[in-house]
Amino acid sequence: MELPAALRAAVDRALEGVQLAELQRAADTLSSRYRAETRDGKLHLSDEMFANAYLATRLPATFAAVRASLESAAELMPEFEPKSLLDVGAGPGTALWAASDCWPTIASATMLEGSQSIRKVGVELSAHSAVAHVEWRAADAAKSFEADKADLVTLAYVLDELSPAEGLALVERLWAATNGLLVVIEPGTPAGWRRMMAVRSRLIELGAYLAAPCPHSRSCPIVEPDWCHFSRRVARSRLHRLTKRGEVPWEDEKYIFLAASRMPAEAFHARVLAPARGGSGKIHLKLCQENGSIDEKLLTKRDGELFKTARRADWGDVL
Repeated sequence: MELPAALRAAVDRALEGVQLAELQRAADTLSSRYRAETRDGKLHLSDEMFANAYLATRLPATFAAVRASLESAAELMPEFEPKSLLDVGAGPGTALWAASDCWPTIASATMLEGSQSIRKVGVELSAHSAVAHVEWRAADAAKSFEADKADLVTLAYVLDELSPAEGLALVERLWAATNGLLVVIEPGTPAGWRRMMAVRSRLIELGAYLAAPCPHSRSCPIVEPDWCHFSRRVARSRLHRLTKRGEVPWEDEKYIFLAASRMPAEAFHARVLAPARGGSGKIHLKLCQENGSIDEKLLTKRDGELFKTARRADWGDVL
């Protein structure tokens, strides 16, 4: 997956003249803070250079994860056509671009972000988006804030910066602000999955319908050390590779998400939870089933159309 052309061009303009060595140092620090899930009272994107490093190295991956998560929900909600977006912890506006790419019907967006440095970048980038009315506000996700209700509400890569209690309180506030669909995205790590399981339980308690990725609202059948997550391959630009000191022109972003709706989404039988394994005339799938179980299913040519469907199935697809 690649960034939309207009966003790619805007990012290139924003990074013109920035010294590579400075980008590399900031990217190294940023990466270590994300991996360690550092909570020291400081914002990850606390100054201009960290904001630039995020644009160069993290924006493509977070865009891919958010876009894929929204697409998974849209697939099961074909009549959902949101007009408004509320995004909390907006960063440089990643969800704005992903949501408008998924749903061109979005006409207005409210973007809440605590870091002045990355908020400034987001304002500049969003001027090139297809959304007609975009309002940026300073807001701390850990504290109360005012925001109008929106058809689509997003919270991407924010919960890892909050305490468990702060995260669930925020999710409750965002669900109250949701007219149609709330989508929460986190890193696809065991810790990210545990946070998402707490979010899942709370939203079910609040009466939300699970649109994706779960085919059911029963207790999650996955048992640690296993965890649920998905992956999206991301194209790296030349500057991306240089900043991360990498040679491979792509990287795989692991993520976990939850889409909660005010109305039931289309039902489906199962979701593929891992890359398919196959051989001559057979394929092995790990499936989360609508009956609340995890099934390791081996299909062969004898299974006819089901086998043909399974051969085309990718990690994260519905069956």
